[in-house]
Amino acid sequence: MRVTWNVDGGAWHLTFRLDPEDGITGLCSDGQPLKLATNSCRVELPRALPDVHPDLPALAAWTVVAPWTRRRIVFDRPISAQLAAAFAEGWGVEAGPVGSPARSGSRLAISYSGGADSAAVAAMLPDAPFVHFQRVSHPRVPNRWTHYRSDVLAALAAETGRELTVVRSDLEFTLAEPRPGYPEHHAVAAGALLLADELDLGGLAFGYELGSRWLGGDRYLLRYTPDNPMWAPHGAWGRAFAAAGLHIVLPVGGVSEAVTMRLALGSELRDQVRWCLRGVNGACGSCGKCLYKELIQAAVERRPLRTAITADRPVARKWQQPPPYGGQEMIEYGCARVPGVEDTVFGAAAGFLKATEASTAWLDRCYPPAIEEIPEPWRKQVRDFVDAEVGFMSDDEARNVETWGTA
Repeated sequence: MRVTWNVDGGAWHLTFRLDPEDGITGLCSDGQPLKLATNSCRVELPRALPDVHPDLPALAAWTVVAPWTRRRIVFDRPISAQLAAAFAEGWGVEAGPVGSPARSGSRLAISYSGGADSAAVAAMLPDAPFVHFQRVSHPRVPNRWTHYRSDVLAALAAETGRELTVVRSDLEFTLAEPRPGYPEHHAVAAGALLLADELDLGGLAFGYELGSRWLGGDRYLLRYTPDNPMWAPHGAWGRAFAAAGLHIVLPVGGVSEAVTMRLALGSELRDQVRWCLRGVNGACGSCGKCLYKELIQAAVERRPLRTAITADRPVARKWQQPPPYGGQEMIEYGCARVPGVEDTVFGAAAGFLKATEASTAWLDRCYPPAIEEIPEPWRKQVRDFVDAEVGFMSDDEARNVETWGTA
């Protein structure tokens, strides 16, 4: 793989060329098969930048091209030996040329999506600036996903009143299959990587919570994952970001979506929280994500479910089947707390799971090892917030995390 960045003011244009051993079908770090659509994309920053450390555009490019790179990657400027070693150790990929010193930074920013999880991070870190990624159309790839209202999310981010940089990019259209999306989950950070020198960033906080970090999450492993390939600090991606002087930070990595929902709805950003990408004047209320988040919100607010979705709808069919389910810990939590859940679209799942408030009480507290993973400069602030607002799991409760999916 050979990659080149061409810069025109604030617009960074990436082109890449596959080597003979590379392929147009590859795997994301979570195992999802991805088919390549095109070999170019752009990242639009709101302003031109002065000199940028070469490790930053190199890692930004890697978040796009990693699934299709087999043996080596050649950048258009020398990278540090530390980053080259991270590529070799994490992916078995030879990277170069090598010749730059290591990079570092001191501030922490938030990769802010506008959902409940990142709003909870914002509540924990009230002084951290936001970097928001906005999808835009690609000049050479038709946009068949016009229902995805990234403009609405960007507008809501601007209403927060926080220090904000919006990065606009078409990199998601490098995917032909299964749909437009991030080639690697970390591609959402492409703009933050390019901005890291200007903002003096040493860390980037993401809203990945307990289910994503420790329990395998959705389509992934569905079991306890201390060596999570995407988010463990000792994993390939964690080491690569650290080598580029921009540590991955997961402030809510030890708490469930019930906790992030509670924190988000209790924060000053409540009116800007939006997890649905289809609605304009609010969540669409008819997609699978709206149904899942409605169950969590109803559980947190101790009220009946509010949805017009019926059990025969495609987005609800999986809840009519026996488990396992993606995000099962939150399905258990919701089924144990929503009044009258047995008469809703989740009634069958409630019958299969037989969860109770007692059996799911651990999901109201924080898994302690997640705090120890936070880099030292920001650990105390997060620990103090969690101690005051959430509380920590007992040893017995922590065993629910560590035995998840192993029965």
